[in-house]
Amino acid sequence: MRRMLLAALSRVLQGPAAAAAAAAGRTGAVSEASRVVVASRNYADFASEATFEIKKCDLHRLEEGPSTTAVMTREEGLHYYKTMQTIRRMELKSDQLYKQKIIRGFCHLYDGQEACCVGLEVAIKPTDHVITAYRVHGFTYARGVPVREILAELTGRKGGCVKGKGGSMHMYTKNFYGGNGIVGAQVPLGAGIALACKYFGKNEICLTLYGDGAANQGQIFETYNMAALWKLPCVFICENNRYGMGTSVERAAASTDYYKRGDFIPGLRVDGMDVLCVREAAKFAADYCRAGKGPIVMELQTYRYHGHSMSDPGISYRTREEIQEVRSKSDPITLLKDRMVNNNLASIEELKEIDVAVRKEIEEAAQFATTDPEPPLEELGNHIYFNEPPFEVRGPNQWIRYKSVS
Repeated sequence: MRRMLLAALSRVLQGPAAAAAAAAGRTGAVSEASRVVVASRNYADFASEATFEIKKCDLHRLEEGPSTTAVMTREEGLHYYKTMQTIRRMELKSDQLYKQKIIRGFCHLYDGQEACCVGLEVAIKPTDHVITAYRVHGFTYARGVPVREILAELTGRKGGCVKGKGGSMHMYTKNFYGGNGIVGAQVPLGAGIALACKYFGKNEICLTLYGDGAANQGQIFETYNMAALWKLPCVFICENNRYGMGTSVERAAASTDYYKRGDFIPGLRVDGMDVLCVREAAKFAADYCRAGKGPIVMELQTYRYHGHSMSDPGISYRTREEIQEVRSKSDPITLLKDRMVNNNLASIEELKEIDVAVRKEIEEAAQFATTDPEPPLEELGNHIYFNEPPFEVRGPNQWIRYKSVS
């Protein structure tokens, strides 16, 4: 008590500045105490898991489908949230860099479809295989490539995931085969990967993705036929975001039931805006393939917020009101966030802290992607083949030669 009285007398003698400092100290102490309370609540008061009702999948040639309930642990929920939020922020940063003319060429953004790549990735094993089309950034991140390497690839820098040579459409990592620019051409390749899985007997599967715009390609039906004949462990996945470039699915396809397109191959139609629905359906499809039953078709009903590519404003064939309605009613990140908060798996404050951390990571990655050097010209011919002796590659004319190193 004596010390408190002396301290109070000292503040009076020192004037208003000391009083303000003391008040600031108390505010800081309160703020610190609030953080401690939030932190303690993070570990003590949250539920460890929760069970959710999810939308029933439409089935084709299947007697039973995926479960209509899904259990999600707190750790899983936080992981899904952070991953989807990172992809969303990465794509928004890509939009900004493109408009600043730092990213050039083709650029197809994935925001709105995050639940698809995240739900698929968490349902399979790291040793399984994935191949997709050119809307590839989300899958590249989900397969384990850091944000800085993805953004550096977009800006054509040496630190990019394929050394600055692939750009937006051609990104690769272990057991991930891109990133393919020719519409539908990745589907036969995916069947080939599945054939290798079966040939080597490793009990691995291949997720082969394509969009609704590619779903009418003849090569896809040829691939269905071979995959069914050979019972390949291939999950054919149509990401139906309702528009092939600027054409709605109703104007492009006589039948929009893409999950039935395999005819003799079983299929299921899934809510692609719900990460849990995608996860459970992907687990079901993976188990089906691993059991040796052959291929299966999945249709993920999803939506992209951006246009087809950065050259497409995205509002000449659909209205702003349509986009806003999907954002307000079906956004995959908002859906997951509400589930976690309402079921005591996380607090709003904790999720905001994740948002802040994600924004910081994206800004640092963008800084790297805009300052890292471009690859030198002498490396232009490198990495054509794997594990081959060096050889010469002809340049723009016969007098220019580049050495190619594996």
